[in-house]
Amino acid sequence: MGKRKAKTKPPPKKRMDKLDTVFSCPFCNHGSSVECRIDMKNLIGEASCRICQESFSTTITALSEPIDIYSEWIDECELVNNLEDDGA
Repeated sequence: MGKRKAKTKPPPKKRMDKLDTVFSCPFCNHGSSVECRIDMKNLIGEASCRICQESFSTTITALSEPIDIYSEWIDECELVNNLEDDGA
């Protein structure tokens, strides 16, 4: 009779690093002044600067993270800047 084969345990899964929730403001360039809040009940995400009081809100999904809201804000700022450059 042969020995039973030893079953090796799989290696532990690596943990994902936490994503930022505080960012720098695209208007006043103050670091760590933009805070993103997510309202899952109403599916609204809001990013607002504590220094210059600028804010941005957008609709979100169940998978949205604060970095997604901030990225949409930056994309909208670039879109508006490009439209102003083309019109002038």
